[in-house]
Amino acid sequence: MDKSGKKRILLKLGSNTLTKETNHISRGKIEDIGIQIAALQDDYEFIIVSSGAIAAAKQFVKLENQDKDVFVKQALASIGQPHLMRIYHENFSDLGLLISQCLLSYSDFEKEQSKVNIVNTINVLVKNNYIPIINENDTVATDEIRFGDNDKLAALTAVLLNVDILIIATNTNGIYTKASIYNVVPETISLVTDLKILEKEIGDSKSSHGTGGMQSKIEASAIAKAANIETWIVNGLKDNFILKALKNEIPFTKII
Repeated sequence: MDKSGKKRILLKLGSNTLTKETNHISRGKIEDIGIQIAALQDDYEFIIVSSGAIAAAKQFVKLENQDKDVFVKQALASIGQPHLMRIYHENFSDLGLLISQCLLSYSDFEKEQSKVNIVNTINVLVKNNYIPIINENDTVATDEIRFGDNDKLAALTAVLLNVDILIIATNTNGIYTKASIYNVVPETISLVTDLKILEKEIGDSKSSHGTGGMQSKIEASAIAKAANIETWIVNGLKDNFILKALKNEIPFTKII
């Protein structure tokens, strides 16, 4: 909790949430997120880590190369990032919310001075009611595109900014027990205190747009847990998923 008495939430939005599992960014979903942030702004301050630049680009361009190549994905990210920010800006400004863009790469977390700069800049933005929207600097960094789908970036940022809750929005109702997946009636694991037990429950399936499956979410929650930050894995496809999770009205996984 910061000096203003507000709790700080880092909200990680994956491509599957932002596209509602289609091939383009959903303005309706971004509006849904904005409405919730506006409703909660007296008690919470938000920092967003957002994927979706590549999905945004694919609405506008078809590049002449194999989509599989990392540098093609980097080019798509470069094209899509301004489009993504424009969609955030248009939807959030209608709700009276101000946004800013921060592009980070993992190397920024390895240098003390960079870390100090990130904290100072983001704290100034938040204090002045700007919502920082953070993405990996994909044009220079290949890690996120290949491995972590911003989950690790979100966790590292959550620790650096000393947030109260890391909410990872995904396309399931949290993490399911392995047995229930086999029985085709998924059952959410609601509370986790030991990540070793959780490791045994997860499969290795990947989401259709994102590059990170549940494994990257567990790794992210381990980083947060080491800093005594709760991680909530919530179904971002549901309307009002932040409000409903805060009121415990939907099933989700809480890792403490």
